[in-house]
Parts: sequence; structure tokens; C-alpha cells
Amino acid sequence: MNALERRYEITLNFLEKHVRKDEKILDLGTTNPLSDFLRSKGFKIINTTGQDLDIDFKVVIDYKVITAFEIFEHMFAPFNLLNESKGKLIASVPLRLWFAQSYWSEDDKLNCHYHEFEIRQFNHLLDRTGWKIIDSKTIKSYDMLFGIRPLLRRFYPRYYFVFAEK
Repeated sequence: MNALERRYEITLNFLEKHVRKDEKILDLGTTNPLSDFLRSKGFKIINTTGQDLDIDFKVVIDYKVITAFEIFEHMFAPFNLLNESKGKLIASVPLRLWFAQSYWSEDDKLNCHYHEFEIRQFNHLLDRTGWKIIDSKTIKSYDMLFGIRPLLRRFYPRYYFVFAEK
């Protein structure tokens, strides 16, 4: 199993643990290979359409289950969307690593990481917006790239998954 397949399976297992397949899910972000994979496993997923979620954060109002897989780090103010939403939240965020700078693209400013969280920071954000964390887990990066940073990523957690309710 390659790194991407492994990552998809971890995400699927976490989602299956907390969300029934008959629940309608709003997945923040446009349709992507992960949302297609989860649909193929029987989940009823609707993706956002590419709108700026910092401005159009009320898109979450009509949904009781929201997934956000590596989305919040791309938002200037995830507080507003999290504060507005209710129900169940399954989210994953990249963790800030002491040995690597956050992702930044000079060519595509919309694809930059404005936040890479520490676990306590993300937990605090959820708490301040009324979410109660029910379950969480960290995972390491499983890519097989060569170099000192890819090697360190195999030892330090890279992603933080949370299931929360409000």
C-alpha cells in the first residue's frame, strides 16, 4: 500500500468510526480524490464549490455533518466557519513541525498555509467555537521521499484528526 492509499484508509477508518453512511456530509473543499474515494465507500458527500470560506462561511448552516481534511490551514479565519457550524465535525490539520517551514507558494497565494497548528492551538480553536472533542488521533507522514525532513516526518506526527460535536 502506498502512502496515499494508507492515508485514505486511515481517513476512512476514522470517518466510519464516527459517521453513519446515511448521514449527508458537507466536505469543505472542491471535489477531490479523497472525497471521491469516500463516496465510493458509500458516504453521501457534497463538496463546496470553491467559494472563499473565509467570506462565505455560512455555507455550513444547513449541514449536520462537516468534514474538513486539510482545509483550515488555508483559511485566514477558520474561527468564523467553526463558530457558525453545528452537529458533527471530522477535521484533519497539518501539525507545525519544528524542522520545517509552513507551506507557501509564491505562484498561488490561495494554496498557502496561513496556519500550521500545534495540537493545543487547534483544540483551543475548537473549544472557543463551542466544539467538544470526542476523539482525536495523530498520524505520521508515510511518504517514502528521501532527505532529512522526510525521515523526521516518519517519527513526528504530521497530521491531527479530530471528531467533535456541538
